[in-house]
Amino acid sequence: MAVSPSDKETALPRSPELMSPTDTGLLVVDVQEGLIPIEPYGERIVWNCRRLLDGAKVLGVRSFATEQYPEKLGPTVAALAERLETPAASKLAFSCGECGEVFMGWRESGIHRVLVCGIETHVCVLQTVLDLLATGFQVLVAVDAVGARHTTDHKTALRRMEASGALLTTTESALFEWCGRAGSPEFKQISALAKEKNPGKATD
Repeated sequence: MAVSPSDKETALPRSPELMSPTDTGLLVVDVQEGLIPIEPYGERIVWNCRRLLDGAKVLGVRSFATEQYPEKLGPTVAALAERLETPAASKLAFSCGECGEVFMGWRESGIHRVLVCGIETHVCVLQTVLDLLATGFQVLVAVDAVGARHTTDHKTALRRMEASGALLTTTESALFEWCGRAGSPEFKQISALAKEKNPGKATD
């Protein structure tokens, strides 16, 4: 049933569990040229991270990316690097918590949630998520935008993160959650991102 303008006054309040562009930061973890070729779902990970970055730009979501030991593993893949607000930060620690000043800056600006994507699920992503949770952030993980070389590592890490308090979501769900409603120019752009053809396996 359609909702008339007068009915909007009786709409339910938005759940505090839902992300909004003003309270969420997007973190892209180590999607680098030296790592993607060895990831079974590397193409899909890049595609979904790119869609999240595009959606973040459309909706005003802050974003940040890291690179693990880029001298050995190479830079962020070009499709993502060209979309970053600032160049990816280099790190040696597996956890992005090494870049704590970024997250503290986010918190000071009202961001208390972090949506995480990138690689590898059981190493840098896992350690980052646990550190962010310990610091008091609500953390969401886009399960179709993270990956590891081995399925057991990937699935086990997701279970551990969820058991520790992280919330699991997907790229498309996050995009529409940020958007919130239809009928705007931003919605049209988010809808176009959602309609893109998945470059991964047909069952993904």
